[in-house]
Amino acid sequence: MVELEVTGTTVTIQVIGGHQVLALRERITFDLANITAVTKAEVDRRPPWVRAPGTFFPGVIAAGTFRGKGRKEFWDTRFDGRALRIELSGAPFTRIVVDVDDPDAALRKLQTAAAA
Repeated sequence: MVELEVTGTTVTIQVIGGHQVLALRERITFDLANITAVTKAEVDRRPPWVRAPGTFFPGVIAAGTFRGKGRKEFWDTRFDGRALRIELSGAPFTRIVVDVDDPDAALRKLQTAAAA
């Protein structure tokens, strides 16, 4: 689970609780201008095949950094339908998939901030 915060033109994703241990990361920060798309993540979507570092139990949890052909992604999801998928360009990650308390509110927050 993460907390999403938008301050000015900066987005901060704060990993909370025990997920910090599973994901081996406390936070991710990137600029709003780096966002190319934000949607609710598909429940059946899976991370790229190389986990470095992180945790992955199929259908249960994906937490950490995952790499694929030309991609570097951060995941922190339990595949329960509460995840956002954030596509990025020009940032350290190409995609971020994270669970949030209220996906609809977080989606509106990011879309509104990016449009401003």
